[in-house]
Amino acid sequence: MGQYLLKLPKMGESVAEATVTKWLMEVGDRVVLDDAIVEIATDKVDTDVTAEVEGVLIEKKVQENEVVAVGAVLAVIEIEGQTAEQDTETVTIELPPVVDEPSEKDQILTPEVAAKTLSEEIETVQNTTKLSAKESTKFYSPLVRNIAQEEGISIAELDTIVGSGIEQRVTKNDILAYIKNKGQAAPSFTASPNLENKKAPPVAPEIRFGGNDQIVEMSRMEKLISNHMKSSLQTAAHVQSFIEVDVTNLWNWREDAKNAFQKRENEKLTFTPLFMTAIIKALRDYPAMNSSIQGDKIIIKQAINLGMATALPDGNLIVPVIKNADHFNLIGLAKAVNNLANRARTNALKPDEVQEGTYTFTNIGNFGSLMGTPIINQPQVGILAIGAIRKMPAVIETPEGDFIGIRHKVILSHSYDHRIINGATGGMFVKRVAEYLENWEETLPY
Repeated sequence: MGQYLLKLPKMGESVAEATVTKWLMEVGDRVVLDDAIVEIATDKVDTDVTAEVEGVLIEKKVQENEVVAVGAVLAVIEIEGQTAEQDTETVTIELPPVVDEPSEKDQILTPEVAAKTLSEEIETVQNTTKLSAKESTKFYSPLVRNIAQEEGISIAELDTIVGSGIEQRVTKNDILAYIKNKGQAAPSFTASPNLENKKAPPVAPEIRFGGNDQIVEMSRMEKLISNHMKSSLQTAAHVQSFIEVDVTNLWNWREDAKNAFQKRENEKLTFTPLFMTAIIKALRDYPAMNSSIQGDKIIIKQAINLGMATALPDGNLIVPVIKNADHFNLIGLAKAVNNLANRARTNALKPDEVQEGTYTFTNIGNFGSLMGTPIINQPQVGILAIGAIRKMPAVIETPEGDFIGIRHKVILSHSYDHRIINGATGGMFVKRVAEYLENWEETLPY
């Protein structure tokens, strides 16, 4: 019998680890091709790891709630169907090793490591063997530990790095940035740093509760959202612009088209793909809104990957992403929106379907909200909230004069990162979205 090593697959450039949340099979269970073996969770999405062979599960390498790195062995499957000759020697089949593509920073580090003398290497190993979980209450991924070892960073020094990951974990980017800035900083780190001048982090006031108060533990998703929102507010300089839009023409067009559309395409025509069409066109006009900040550089993305905040049955949110959304016509957008939304609500999204978004919008009008101040989905620089559509009395200007009429109106709330997006650009962008919505017949992508 041969053996197959089931490994944690690569799930995008920004995902280096995952938490094993639930084993779906037990040791001794028969495994069929594409069977879900174990359920995992990342900071992006929950998903299953499936079998690529048939056989019997003979060993679990990790426990539930354990955090493992990409490429780590999760389980061992005994493969069926080997010949007797093959049985005399155990055949181990492994997935191709998961190796991150070297970034520019990685390439800078490589010569430095190669240039170390043998004595320095020995000293580094001696100094950094202290990097064990027993000597620190913090979790560090294998990748972070390896970088720390190569750079001679002790556990005490590693503990001083403020992480940007889940629960303030130190990520690869955090430690690389620390190494880069360390060489530029005037004061060097010592084993016993003077912390007197450092401000202590704010301490939340103690909350008093009575005997009848209910205490509910936050779910994993709620903790992730909490950390993401707090991190975004600490990272980006949030500023907002608001605009009221007359969407009467859009409303009437959809009312006329929705029944025929559903009959022809077997898909519901919601307002979501209509709003998306206007947003995509505006992003083409203002490419700075489709960008990210990395250090002191602005990265303007060529692909428009539009994220749509989707409410889950438990009240939480997830943001599936339509990749290259500007390549879709209205029919394609409607089908993509409905497909992603349905699978989001049934926890059936794939990891890459919630990654690499370049701009996000959220339809808060679905919950009756008129307007809001959405928090930017990092590392993006803008997010648009769409309020509820209401019938409103309005002044209508005509060549024959002004008069009062009933119009369908909506408020757009645009949050953007004031570090690189000034008020003029942020305001003109949302105004351009409004113009596309108000002149819907001209905006139609087909």
